[in-house]
Amino acid sequence: MPAATEIRALADGDGRLALLATPNASADAILLPSQAGSMELHVRTTATAEGGKANDAILRLLADAPGQPVSSIQLLRGETGRTKHVRIGQPRG
Repeated sequence: MPAATEIRALADGDGRLALLATPNASADAILLPSQAGSMELHVRTTATAEGGKANDAILRLLADAPGQPVSSIQLLRGETGRTKHVRIGQPRG
C-alpha cells in the first residue's frame, strides 16, 4: 500500500484524483502510476462491480491508506465506469 503522502501528491489542489478501478481482482491493492505503468492511480478490489460494491470497497481502500474515515472520500464521477474521479478530504489532526 502506498504512503498517504504519495497518494495525496497525485491529487490536485482541491483534493481531486483520477483513478482506474479494477473490480474482481485477486487482491485489494492501490498501485501508484509508476507501479502500474500508467498515468493514473490504479485501485484493485476483490469486490464485484454489482450494486456499487466495488465503489464502496475502493472508497474504503482510499480512506484506509491515510487513516481517514470513509466519509472523507467522495466519488465525484465514474460510478459505473472503470475510470473514476474522487475527492480526498483533509487528513485528521
